[in-house]
Amino acid sequence: MAMQAMQATEVQQADAAPLMALDGIRFAWRRGATPVLALDRFHIDAGERIFVSGASGSGKSTLLALLAGIHQPQAGTVRWRGASLAGYSGARRDRFRADHIGIVFQQLNLVPYLNVLDNVLLACTFSAARTRRAREQGASVAEAAGMLLGRLDLPAPLWKQPAGRLSIGQQQRVAAARALLGRPELVLADEPTSALDAARQAGFMDLLQRECHAAGASLVFVSHDARLAEGFDRRVSIDSPTAEATP
Repeated sequence: MAMQAMQATEVQQADAAPLMALDGIRFAWRRGATPVLALDRFHIDAGERIFVSGASGSGKSTLLALLAGIHQPQAGTVRWRGASLAGYSGARRDRFRADHIGIVFQQLNLVPYLNVLDNVLLACTFSAARTRRAREQGASVAEAAGMLLGRLDLPAPLWKQPAGRLSIGQQQRVAAARALLGRPELVLADEPTSALDAARQAGFMDLLQRECHAAGASLVFVSHDARLAEGFDRRVSIDSPTAEATP
């Protein structure tokens, strides 16, 4: 009974913890150098949408890389649902990222010679968990991908087109569909609207937030353009050398 009570307590603590939390973070590109990112606290709740702003070079992209497990801090802790990621090997961080996180890169990172549908399906290539969740979205992973593309205003005749032939706006929607396939718990977006005019920026932001909400995914959106912050639950600025990134 005591063991069962302990296990129940651990489950309750995990449920109460933020989806992801960074505490006392210091990151520098080399030992002894001035940190390019210093955050006393940054947390993300399940389903929360956070807008992160800051000047060029303030560490916005570095923050996303820490959240994704691409980099590890020299000081501080990174926790996922209350469990520390410290000591994860590179391979384990890769699996963690593939299972739990969708990323919309600034440069989109589509494979230009693959068609639209195959680019989206890459999200499940390295994750059995994402594949399983995608099959819950549709009869097959491909059907789930097609449903996402349709909701993102990319009609079926485009799905067999090489991604490199699409407009920038269309490519951004493909990148968003890839990030959302398989219902990741967290979506990270690194200035994906920088090449769009104001009207297309607004349209893409609406689509991305709507689909994250539909998937129940938390969203961390990074941009230097404060005009895009409308509709987010919380706004965080990391321009200061040390930020307390909490409400």
